[in-house]
Amino acid sequence: MPELSRNYRLLEARYVSRYLVWVRFSDGVEGEIDLGPELEGPVFEPLKDPKLFRQFSVHPELHTLVWPNGADFAPEFLHDKARIAA
Repeated sequence: MPELSRNYRLLEARYVSRYLVWVRFSDGVEGEIDLGPELEGPVFEPLKDPKLFRQFSVHPELHTLVWPNGADFAPEFLHDKARIAA
């Protein structure tokens, strides 16, 4: 069951491979997320280009993944999708 507090802060993210990203949140949750199935629609389709996909960063104020083309995912979504590695 998801936590009631949905104020997740993404602290760190690293490219793993293809559309796989490793993430670490302020509440200690860390793991990998396969974002490939989520790359649909006008903002996300360009991220199917591996060169663009790898250009993500962690936004310092929004605390989530963002891309140069304006695409982003809600931190709650990423938190819920993280496959726990530890």
